[in-house]
This record gives sequence, structure tokens and C-alpha cells, in this order.
Amino acid sequence: MASDGVAAPAEAVVEIWTDGGCKPNPGPGGWGAILRFGAHEKEMTGAEPATTNNRMELTAAAAALEALNKPCRVVIHTDSEYVRNGVTRWVHGWVRNNWRNAAKEPVANYELWQRLLAAAKPHQIEWKWVRGHAGNTMNERADKLATAARMGLGR
Repeated sequence: MASDGVAAPAEAVVEIWTDGGCKPNPGPGGWGAILRFGAHEKEMTGAEPATTNNRMELTAAAAALEALNKPCRVVIHTDSEYVRNGVTRWVHGWVRNNWRNAAKEPVANYELWQRLLAAAKPHQIEWKWVRGHAGNTMNERADKLATAARMGLGR
């Protein structure tokens, strides 16, 4: 409650659903993202002629966060355990080990991890994993966007 006895409005949250993929992997790839704030939605897509599933998953999350024009609370729904685990668990060790993985090799997709971390920095983010191709309506929409973007490459 605010000091004048009026209930403060609930803090607004932007919800984001992302997906990315290639066929074959590696090969032509696409990504899709849906951003929802209240009744407003924005769809985003992109594609690359030669890439990997992981690169497209990272690109979808980074591009969606880059589309936000001010710091806010965000819930990102992804079917990529690579992205969710990377950003919530593995990145701490990578940074501590100068961007080397457990095998002491350079972290794959370093530049995209850097892009994602920079895009995430101003926001308060909750990362949620959803099972892909399991009937989650918004995840299925993001998958369709990614597939259409990939198919738009003429392959």
C-alpha cells in the first residue's frame, strides 16, 4: 500500500518467448521472439545462411532484450537449456576462468554470450525453461517464426 492508503499498481512485467534453430545443424537457421507487455505484442525474426541451433537460440534472446527501450522486469521463456543454463549457471565460471569452459577451451559463441549479457544487464530477468514442441502456445508461435525466417532464406 502506498502511504496515502491507495494500493500501488503491480509492477509491470515484459514476457518474452524465444526460439531458434537450423536445418540441418549447422546450416541455414532462423530465430523468432515474441514480446508481450500487457495487451501489446511484438514479433521479431531473423535468419542466417550458415549457423547453428545454439547461435540462433542466443540471437533470439539477445535481440528480444535489445528491443526493450528501458530497464524493466522480464520473464524470458526459452526451450533452450543451453541458453538458460548458460546465462543462469555456467557464465559465472566462464567469467572466473577468463571465458574458458571446464575443458579449458574457449567458450563457444563467446561474442553472442557477450551480446546477451550486455542486453540483459539493465533488466531484472527471470529465465524460464519450457519443453519445446510440447503444446505451449507461445513457444510454438516462436518456433513458427524461427522456421519461417529460416525458410525465407530459400532453403
